Amino acid sequence: MRFERIGREPDYSRYMDLKEGWLDRRIFSDADIYEEELYRIFARSWLFVAHESQIPKAGDFLTTHMGEDAVIVARQADGSIRVMLNSCPHRGNKVCFADAGNTRRFVCNYHGWAFDTAGDLKGMHEEYCYDDGDIDFKNHGLKNVAKVSSYKGLVFATFNGDAPSLEAWLGDFRWYLDMILDNEEGGTEFIGGCIKSVMSANWKFGVENFIGDAYHAGWTHDSGCRSMNDGMPFPPIDMENSYHASVNGHGWEFGTEGVGDLVLLGRPKVMDYYNKIRPKMAERLGEMRSKIFGSVASASIFPNVSFLPGISTFRQWQPKGPMQFELKTWVIVNKNMPDDIKEEVTKGVMQTFGPGGTFEMDDGENWENCTTVNRGVVTRHERLHYRCGIGRQIEHDTLPGIVYRGQYNDANQRGFYQRWLDMMTHDDFSKMPTRPEPRLGNVAETRDLPGLFAL
Repeated sequence: MRFERIGREPDYSRYMDLKEGWLDRRIFSDADIYEEELYRIFARSWLFVAHESQIPKAGDFLTTHMGEDAVIVARQADGSIRVMLNSCPHRGNKVCFADAGNTRRFVCNYHGWAFDTAGDLKGMHEEYCYDDGDIDFKNHGLKNVAKVSSYKGLVFATFNGDAPSLEAWLGDFRWYLDMILDNEEGGTEFIGGCIKSVMSANWKFGVENFIGDAYHAGWTHDSGCRSMNDGMPFPPIDMENSYHASVNGHGWEFGTEGVGDLVLLGRPKVMDYYNKIRPKMAERLGEMRSKIFGSVASASIFPNVSFLPGISTFRQWQPKGPMQFELKTWVIVNKNMPDDIKEEVTKGVMQTFGPGGTFEMDDGENWENCTTVNRGVVTRHERLHYRCGIGRQIEHDTLPGIVYRGQYNDANQRGFYQRWLDMMTHDDFSKMPTRPEPRLGNVAETRDLPGLFAL
């Protein structure tokens, strides 16, 4: 799948200097930059589209977006998953208006064109009106994306036929992902459906907040934390035993005490559950990861997925223009977790990071103000400061990725914007550096990434 772009910005490096630690504010509101993001990032990246638990049976489907492109995600009879554009090839109308369901056919409500769950055209209203040679059914189905792949329950898709494998895209970040996806036998599932909300903010503010902004939590969320925990303030950060870790623009910030985020839920039964399974978690993932899980932590997968490991909120920032995004939120839990604990987790997520959640309202107000204020005709030309912890990079015997000491740090944000800059700058993935070189033997394939299509 190839696209021709005319008049592309020749040098995006002028919008940031990450070695010096600054960003140009215009990347958060400029319409031309946003349009280029849709082509160069969202049309080329592996994007999260579903959790396998959402479409367990043949005929199950859900609708979502990849960038601003509407898509249908559907389970096939052979168990595979197809992802296709939610747009009829006749006049372009949306084919499926439901959020989710089970079906044998998708039928366009404009002219009755009907497609099976693989996207193949099967018929249409008054089919006799087409003469022989008017239409080739094989070439007029719903357009399938180039690749679909899963990692331990998370389903990703890409429009780019030359994209590297999903494993290469995630790289060593899989070591961290396994803490939330594989900490117990049986894996994970989404429960309670999807909650959608719209914010008047640039999508990158949400991602960078979750990828590493522990700094805001003790100030922005202090009152909320006290209200839910009998006056107890936000847990303090141990700067000597906490870290930022970044791989290919994905990032995880964390401590090693294993209690922080779980405390924020204000749900003792959830704490008891995780403390009970922690010894088995250590056997499964190693002592270090059993300590990291449930600490004050947050993470993002480039470009637009974030989650809180201890609180169990999983979210996606869907771009809707340079100054608006749709936030989709789910609750992710261990599949074998007792039902009463799942209910406690769900209540905790809604209390903290649902649309009416104590912390969500704090964050949303901040992101919206950052977006609108940065747009000022004079303000937009001032640089933003991203230097916190810029000299604290370390080598770690256990932790993979680019590692910085201290949760109060801008390191993962700098890693995210470096990947943003790489993708906005390079037409060919083979010329785009892997950040960092992989350290684990089972992900050596990230060293050689095949070329992307030129835009």
